[in-house]
Amino acid sequence: MLHTLAVDDEEPALVELAYLLRRDPRVAEVQTAGDGQQALLALDRALAAGRSVDAVFLDIGMPGLDGLALARLISRFAHPPRVVFVTAHEDHAVEAFALRAADYVLKPVAPERLAEAVRRCAESAAEPVPGEPPEAPGVREPPEPGAAPPERAAVPDEVISVELAGVTRFVQRREVLYAEAQGDYARLHTGGGSHLVRIPLATLEERWGAAGFVRIHRSHLVALHHVRELRMEAGRTYVVLGGHVLPVSRRHTRQVREMLVRHPPTAAVSG
Repeated sequence: MLHTLAVDDEEPALVELAYLLRRDPRVAEVQTAGDGQQALLALDRALAAGRSVDAVFLDIGMPGLDGLALARLISRFAHPPRVVFVTAHEDHAVEAFALRAADYVLKPVAPERLAEAVRRCAESAAEPVPGEPPEAPGVREPPEPGAAPPERAAVPDEVISVELAGVTRFVQRREVLYAEAQGDYARLHTGGGSHLVRIPLATLEERWGAAGFVRIHRSHLVALHHVRELRMEAGRTYVVLGGHVLPVSRRHTRQVREMLVRHPPTAAVSG
């Protein structure tokens, strides 16, 4: 159950946002604030009283302390709440995700879209990171100075046989840049071409997840170790690998960003 704070300087929008949040069974409490300063006061009072604020649903275009500035302040808290931007402007998405926003919801707010943002906040608050042991809320041991990042567990390679014009070829999984859904088939893209195999993309996702393949879109499963760039343009996110530029759907953006942070590519994020 989430304790939330809704922030918007336009009263009708704030009333509607609070109403939609209170309808969600995963939300235990909704506080409201009419601007950034009021939001900071509400957060300070909650901390002083020992009450948690799990998520802040925040407009960007506000007078005085705007949403992005407030999010930067929140990010400095010892245990920062998750931030969901609720805005009419698409052009701040890159800055929002650079601040590790949980989601970016565009106005007018659709109830199902807000419910998805609440779900993300609830799941990230309740579940440990896959592959890592559970830990006390907000507690993580810092790495030793100069220590190398943890290695991904080695997964044996897999060989896939593909047939073309009566010739059987063998493709190693580590050569696959990404797989593309084509009905009940999947097209495997490698540096040397593409190969159609009679395996649904959902099956490949289940089989290859431990080897670093992640769904970025309903049509694409990519090998994170081949990603060379995470690109953000006009509010959309893309991955670049092997000369291919593939879109990341909004529902998968946060997961892809977090996995690339834990296992970064050799090139930097651009926007």
